[in-house]
Amino acid sequence: MNRDLLRDDVQKWIADHTFSDVKKLALAKNPFPDADYKELLNQISARAKAKDKLPGWFNTGGIVYPSKISVEQTSSEKTAEYKSHLVSGEKLIDLTGGFGVDDFYFSKQVNQVVHCEMNPELSEIAAHNFKRLERHNIVCESGDSTEILKNLETRFDWIYIDPSRRNDTKGKVFLLADCLPNVPELLDFYFSFSDNILIKTAPLLDITAGLKELSHVSAIHIVAVENEVKELLFEVRKDFIGSLQIKSVNLLKNSTQEFSFLISEMYVESEFGTPKKYLYEPNTAIYKSGAFDLIGRRFGLTKLHKHSHLYTSETLVHDFPGRIFEIQTVLDYDKNAMKTHLQGKKTNVSVRNFPETVEKLRQKWKMLDGGDSYSFFTTAYPNDKIVLLCAKI
Repeated sequence: MNRDLLRDDVQKWIADHTFSDVKKLALAKNPFPDADYKELLNQISARAKAKDKLPGWFNTGGIVYPSKISVEQTSSEKTAEYKSHLVSGEKLIDLTGGFGVDDFYFSKQVNQVVHCEMNPELSEIAAHNFKRLERHNIVCESGDSTEILKNLETRFDWIYIDPSRRNDTKGKVFLLADCLPNVPELLDFYFSFSDNILIKTAPLLDITAGLKELSHVSAIHIVAVENEVKELLFEVRKDFIGSLQIKSVNLLKNSTQEFSFLISEMYVESEFGTPKKYLYEPNTAIYKSGAFDLIGRRFGLTKLHKHSHLYTSETLVHDFPGRIFEIQTVLDYDKNAMKTHLQGKKTNVSVRNFPETVEKLRQKWKMLDGGDSYSFFTTAYPNDKIVLLCAKI
């Protein structure tokens, strides 16, 4: 880690220029000739990225940032805080420590956290930042996590792993076996050090594929922030043979939407019907879970079509985990209806199980984006193409 970055004058300059145009700054003269100007500009870019994602780091003086990409790839404080409540006990070891956001929050729930990081510079940066953030129960170890585990010869209450996809992996299929460390291959080895393992993966991972690769999965958490799925968390417990729980979570600004179920509950039949007074659209975490029939049954809703994944009711269900709308008009999708109600109008367009894209519909009917009106183009039971004109509740 470059110690020049810790100088008071350098830190002040970085803070003062956090939201400056880095491309323009790159053309200017380096105000600190004895410092690496490229590194200073990286601090500005990375700090700007941290403002909303990592406010605790952003608002603490003397923080050093790795590359902008590392900041983009790290957990947000929101997701890190959520996963910290899944662990407890005396000791946790993070085998893929990185920038250390997850470990900062783990250290609030566990008495001692070991942060393992292969890159020695990143390990040094994390150790420095933990001191600035006054987290004194985190130990940083640099090197291969497998060797660190062997050398420590310690039992842990939890092992945490955020495997990264290998650069030489080709194709779009995302498997845990394609990542480093190779968790499926090392699972028995990990169980010799802990009975509880928490694995974070990107939302791209197919849940069914993940379950085929891993044994003893007790729970899967699908974590979204502001309706965008950010990560999947697999709880793996030694010798677990019970029923798998799936928990979809949508972390909003002032609230949290949660929907939990056992995988054995998924296989129910939906009740299908035509649009009623209210329309319900599940959040993205529920979409990722695949619980399309269960969500309707759990809340007593009628589903519009097997493949549309939109639901309706005559009376309002306030605590539905997603967006809720009042249906104002139901249109058959035809030329006359579109010309009368939507052509040239401002509306927020959504498509669910419909043969045309949002872009094509906007272009075709000259609809403007935005406003308070919401238009759902979908297929309703038994197989009718319709448009629902709604107001958001």
